[in-house]
Amino acid sequence: MALRLIFMGTPQFSVPILNALVTAGHTIAAAYSQPPRPGGRGLTATKSPVHRCADDLAIPVLTPASFKADADREQFRLHAADAAIVVAYGLLLPPPVLAAPRLGCFNVHASLLPRWRGAAPIQRAIMAGDTQTGVTIMRMEQGLDTGPICLHRSLAITSDMTAAHLHDALSEIGAVAMCDALDLLRRGQLQEAPQPSEGITYAAKIDKREAHLSFATSAETVANHVHGLSPFPGAWFEVTLDGGTERIKVLSAKAVPGFSSENSSTEPVVGQVIDGYPTIACETGAVQLLTLQRAGKKPVAAAEFMRGFRLPVGTMLT
Repeated sequence: MALRLIFMGTPQFSVPILNALVTAGHTIAAAYSQPPRPGGRGLTATKSPVHRCADDLAIPVLTPASFKADADREQFRLHAADAAIVVAYGLLLPPPVLAAPRLGCFNVHASLLPRWRGAAPIQRAIMAGDTQTGVTIMRMEQGLDTGPICLHRSLAITSDMTAAHLHDALSEIGAVAMCDALDLLRRGQLQEAPQPSEGITYAAKIDKREAHLSFATSAETVANHVHGLSPFPGAWFEVTLDGGTERIKVLSAKAVPGFSSENSSTEPVVGQVIDGYPTIACETGAVQLLTLQRAGKKPVAAAEFMRGFRLPVGTMLT
């Protein structure tokens, strides 16, 4: 038996989950998304990815700035939904909204809760060097990602995985997990368990200042930092050559933990280019830069980058 649902989401991460619910035969009474925002060169109002997807599916879309107004809360209640599915929506839901659907509100969160509650679980998992993450289907309550866990689905994080790769993989896994959870819910078989009190971490929103790359740490930490911020906002360093300073983004990298000064004629300094790949000396080991991007240019592989932008051995990156 299909369920009558409200879908609440905004970014591209949410879109595969909305499509999966429709494909599974559930009725989407309405989609809620963040209001259109100025974007592009002309700063014209641009609909969110979920808004555009819902339009294509002929699903009514609502974009309240908040749920403070009684009229918005009442409109939500009048959808008479069995459940609300929330995926990176961007608004906190007040108690009257959480209580409105007959069976409750359920969230797809991109981590294995209680690890990485909060705004940036995908990026923080990679930046922290986690080797495993996943998605959690959670019954929502007022706290920040504190509700009881219904399902976990795990995924390994490989050393070359960027935030973009992990984003797409978790979105697809989340779509399957949410459909599985709803199948159990409609049969009255969905089990819930409180989140453990141990292992709680918080995934703070990414601050653009974090994108400034430091090589004064281990090569593995540098590579993880690069991948966690790829493609946005993109980790960067600055280099001064011929009297000018340029900012370069690094979108993928590889740790070279076995590097030592014995491989070099001179003792390398942290942040120094030590070969033409280019490889950069770190506090521990070295990191090979694999994909780079100059301002206003497209990302390119290191070999192509080095043909158009010279980084001589011995250059210091700041």
